[in-house]
Amino acid sequence: MNEFAATVNATEYPPHQKHKVIFQTFDNLRPGEAMLLVNDHDPQPLHYQFELERPGIFSWEYLERGPETFRIRIGRTGA
Repeated sequence: MNEFAATVNATEYPPHQKHKVIFQTFDNLRPGEAMLLVNDHDPQPLHYQFELERPGIFSWEYLERGPETFRIRIGRTGA
């Protein structure tokens, strides 16, 4: 079984669609599942947005921290 239920490569989306796609993908995860986010910069503002909009139901783990590629495991921990 794949470690990730979904992968979002944010570099493939225009800036105005990135967060929408990421949150839609996250919202489709079931508790216990995770998605892989791939980006070309540290998505720290996105992490803050998750804290505000999805508090207590996500986990955030850097798998690769640049300098050119950032890979983050975002898990769904709650309902």
